[in-house]
Amino acid sequence: MKKSVWVGLLMVALLSGCASGVKLDDVPVEDKSATSSGANSQGIGSGQNGVAGVLTDKSGAGVGPAGVGTVVYFDYDSYVVRAEARPLIETHARFLKANQQRKASLEGHTDERGGREYNLALGQKRAEAVRQAMTLLGVSDSQVEAVSYGKEKPAAMGSSETDLAKNRRVEIRY
Repeated sequence: MKKSVWVGLLMVALLSGCASGVKLDDVPVEDKSATSSGANSQGIGSGQNGVAGVLTDKSGAGVGPAGVGTVVYFDYDSYVVRAEARPLIETHARFLKANQQRKASLEGHTDERGGREYNLALGQKRAEAVRQAMTLLGVSDSQVEAVSYGKEKPAAMGSSETDLAKNRRVEIRY
């Protein structure tokens, strides 16, 4: 199959997946905010709550593809992946396909405008849009998890348009 046909099919699939008539207010939201209870300073969970411990990795194995950004930015009140983000997503997808034992967390964020529930839903939609783009490129569903932090973890603290734009993002973490 020619590359141009593949790219065309990918674009159609992405656009059709993002064209749903579902209102963000109607999307079930699961708050997966991280808490520090049960973890010690080395990043090892205590296991008291039945959750397996997580070890911090100082060897660099928690790092994705070298020299590639890890943030996908979005327009205001949108979860449509911008055209300029596609090469970044494609690079991470190639990395995950080549390293099938690796997993990535796609963390959706919003700016400070809007209510908590709405922003959690919008952040989830943004993370799911990036996840869908990666799975269309051949990444296994088991390798990526989409979570939302809404407006709870801003990248920039100001209220200028530049600061707000930095907060409308999905961060790709390994």
